Amino acid sequence: MNAQKHKLKRAERRRYRVRKIIYGTPAKPRLSVNRSNLHISAQLIDDLNGVTLAAATSQGKASGLKHGGNVKAAAEVGKKLAEAAKAKGITVASFDRGAFRFHGRIAALAVAATEAGLVCTDLESMKAKLAPKAASEAPADKKADKPKDAKPKGEGKPKGEFAMKKKSEGDKK
Repeated sequence: MNAQKHKLKRAERRRYRVRKIIYGTPAKPRLSVNRSNLHISAQLIDDLNGVTLAAATSQGKASGLKHGGNVKAAAEVGKKLAEAAKAKGITVASFDRGAFRFHGRIAALAVAATEAGLVCTDLESMKAKLAPKAASEAPADKKADKPKDAKPKGEGKPKGEFAMKKKSEGDKK
């Protein structure tokens, strides 16, 4: 099987794995996200009736976006979708990331939608994940963090000698 077919098969398996636990109802529709290299789109789907309740995309002149394939565009699409959902009286949705990882544009869309009033992610847990990361990036001088007695890289016995020494010790016993 060639590489592209294998990649599509893996993506399909991920999509099915995510979808088997998420189901959209009229009260809590499924927020489905589709991402391409140039654009991002999202829609609220009622799986019970097979109906799309609201949708937003970065494609077309109506979107008002110059580039649709970046985090800023994804956040804008999330805000537009939340506004459309509010107009229909929807405040909660279950997030369906599809075959995509929850980071970058996908996460930006979910966070923007949640901040705009359509609850689909837990913002507190996301902020907790990002807080330790920001704290660990605080020291700018890497040399100040190292202990003074630490050996520079590349010094010491090569691995080959150590392995041979262990082998000869085993033969003696």
